[in-house]
Amino acid sequence: MSYLKYLKVSSSANAKDRLTSWRRQLSMIRVEKPTRIDRARSLGYKSKQGFLMVRMRVLRGGRTRPRFQHGRKPSKMGMKKYYPKKSLQWIAEEKVARKYTNMEVLNSYFAGEDGKYSWFEVILIDPAHPQISKGKNTKWASMKQNTKRVYRGLTAAAKKSRGVALKGHKKAHPSNKAKGNKAK
Repeated sequence: MSYLKYLKVSSSANAKDRLTSWRRQLSMIRVEKPTRIDRARSLGYKSKQGFLMVRMRVLRGGRTRPRFQHGRKPSKMGMKKYYPKKSLQWIAEEKVARKYTNMEVLNSYFAGEDGKYSWFEVILIDPAHPQISKGKNTKWASMKQNTKRVYRGLTAAAKKSRGVALKGHKKAHPSNKAKGNKAK
């Protein structure tokens, strides 16, 4: 029950009911307010116009490769033990960014998980909205050089997955191609 410590719910029954209802919903759904308001505010969320919250469901676990039809010994086919090079949180951010093309991904945080899925709540910001483009702390989003941040790996989850979240440590961030593609 590792997800219960993140949901900050008084009893485990409430958290289980919440995950059960999320499982029946669509994989990407817009929410009115954050589930974890303290975490959202620490990541830059404000309850004003121009901010948007989306809950994204991502399939957990490793990935599989398409099956070869001929010329392989079954044990050497290499179908299992393929893992994404990105974290599931980064994948969730990119899926949300593909759906909401006019918005920028500000940040995201873990919302819950069960045996099959992980849920992340993604904070989106509208760079064209007047309250955002004229705001003191948010006008950076309307500048041209700050577009498509999530695809360039500039969100917090992407930096952590790339290994550049720590500053001043050269050994902390090898490239993905280092040591025969085994950096991840």
